[in-house]
Amino acid sequence: MASTKPYRVRTITEFHRLRGLPAPDHPLVSVVNLEDIASGQAANAVRVMLDFYSISLKRCSGTRFPYGQEEYDFDEGVMFFIASGQVFGIEHEEDSAVKLSGWVLAIHPDFLWHSPLARTMKRYEFFDYAVNEALFLSEKEETTMTGILKRIREECRGNIDAFSQDIIIAQIELLLTYSQRFYHRQFLTRKKANHAILDRLETLLADYFASDNLAEKGLPTVQAIAAELNMSPNYLSSLLKVLTGQSTQQHIHNKLIESAKEKLSTTDLSVTEIAYALGFEHPQSFSKLFKTKTKLSPSEFRHSFN
Repeated sequence: MASTKPYRVRTITEFHRLRGLPAPDHPLVSVVNLEDIASGQAANAVRVMLDFYSISLKRCSGTRFPYGQEEYDFDEGVMFFIASGQVFGIEHEEDSAVKLSGWVLAIHPDFLWHSPLARTMKRYEFFDYAVNEALFLSEKEETTMTGILKRIREECRGNIDAFSQDIIIAQIELLLTYSQRFYHRQFLTRKKANHAILDRLETLLADYFASDNLAEKGLPTVQAIAAELNMSPNYLSSLLKVLTGQSTQQHIHNKLIESAKEKLSTTDLSVTEIAYALGFEHPQSFSKLFKTKTKLSPSEFRHSFN
């Protein structure tokens, strides 16, 4: 797909028009059955940026989904979440029949106005996830999610009254709560892949603290480590919490303390020199962190070897 400026879709009505669909029953929230999208429209390879939330459950053969720097195929059911302002696209393999199935829930932020969900929507971590961190669903889980999406669609198609917004928002919240449950399950069931990520993290941190230019590079940040692993910071910390009980920041600190102990016990460098060598701008910050983690000051730890 050519690197062109993404097509910005400002409204849900415009999204329907782009995909060759009738106007939405509700201008601010819509559930689209992907089987209703004309094949010609489905084949369009276009980079898109939405001004609204999109929650998708898709089964698409012969299809790639570029999102950030990753991509996903749809040989299995996959659910993914896109926040306003994120760029994505759909590419179809040459000489392959385009078959779309699944659902897309589009929610304009204005629909959530004056509701608690307006404040909490972006707190759901999966709206930050890269596409390779999308949610795999079992057949039973997919049935659950599809049922909620269908209920939202039915409510949108009914006569709008004073209760409609509250009912739809309640269903959206239910969908998001189930998504949290299923993501947590995914952390536990995909142990082989997740432990490979943990191994990569340990190697990355070991290499980082073994380098000779930490004084120039500074301490590693959660954001930089997550970027190296092609993950969002929130996703990586959530994964590590499930696997190890510790966040990414705690893993960084643990590796840092290991390196500090080695230098304190095997070199004659001063505490100040070690602090700078590990990337600290202020030696006092190093001493404070070391004592918090070990219950000893750096000097006390060093003297314990004498």
